[in-house]
Amino acid sequence: MSDETPKFAVEEVSSAPPPPRARVDDAAVASPESMTEKLERKRDYLEGFLAEKPAGDEPGGPGGAVYEGVIAALKEIFDPEIPVNIYDLGLIYGVEVSPESSVSVIMTLTTPHCPVAESMPGEVEMRVASVPGVRDCEVSLVWDPPWDMAKMSDEAKLELGML
Repeated sequence: MSDETPKFAVEEVSSAPPPPRARVDDAAVASPESMTEKLERKRDYLEGFLAEKPAGDEPGGPGGAVYEGVIAALKEIFDPEIPVNIYDLGLIYGVEVSPESSVSVIMTLTTPHCPVAESMPGEVEMRVASVPGVRDCEVSLVWDPPWDMAKMSDEAKLELGML
């Protein structure tokens, strides 16, 4: 560290020039009718926006009635050994609803040696097929990727005292 201090030059100013004034030449020359026309909101750019339907209106897509009904049905199925529903437990890897309202569920279990390995997919199929608007349901039981506790929702972790 040096003992030299930097030298600054100070400039003193008695006053600053005023900023330029806004020009309103166009408004003074134009008639009130043309100004109203100029400022009027054009609706042509809104026509496409107003005609577009919201994204959630598709019944089989996320936010749609059938999809949300399937998710609600999955949240009513509880693992017999863990007091948490299978959706929040992270056992459901995917839900797809076709345009014909045919539902495909990809799921796993906590372990291949789970005591409900034979009955759980059947229960999921039966509950999902009972949702209004669902034509049929197919459940695929997969083991890859294997389930782990990181797949659980925060609600499930809180319920089990892990948070």
